[in-house]
Amino acid sequence: MKLTLPRLVLATLAVVGAGLAARADGGKNIVETAVGAGDFKVLAKLLTDAGLVDTLKGEGPFTVFAPTDAAFKKVPAATLEALGKDKEKLKKVLTYHVVKGKVMAADAIKLDGKSADTVAKVKLPIKVKDGEVMVGKAKVTKADIKCENGVIHVIDTVLIPD
Repeated sequence: MKLTLPRLVLATLAVVGAGLAARADGGKNIVETAVGAGDFKVLAKLLTDAGLVDTLKGEGPFTVFAPTDAAFKKVPAATLEALGKDKEKLKKVLTYHVVKGKVMAADAIKLDGKSADTVAKVKLPIKVKDGEVMVGKAKVTKADIKCENGVIHVIDTVLIPD
């Protein structure tokens, strides 16, 4: 069997995501799964500050591109401070990481060169290049973490809409 780019991307995402996906309890919602993983403390705090926790615990389904704590360290302190003072801007940034519906890695690959409609009502471009899935300027580092109300894809950069 020839290893085409889409097959290579799927294989890579499956291997990379297997560790965290295996730990994710299908009976947990997106928030519980992210908090349980331990690498999303900043995201959890900001979701709480923005009043979005109950939404992401809701029925869904949702696809969340979740930046790690390391991703938030790349954001200038002044930007985070400003977002903390403006709840509406914070909500827009956080909901830019959320797509309604359950978009698995295989679905994202089919969206190469297109964009997804985010809850923030801003288009999120999706690219597949050299076996990596990019959403905006962020690389998906772990994919297909299944939750009872959707799926999480871990990303290495915080997405901030224009």
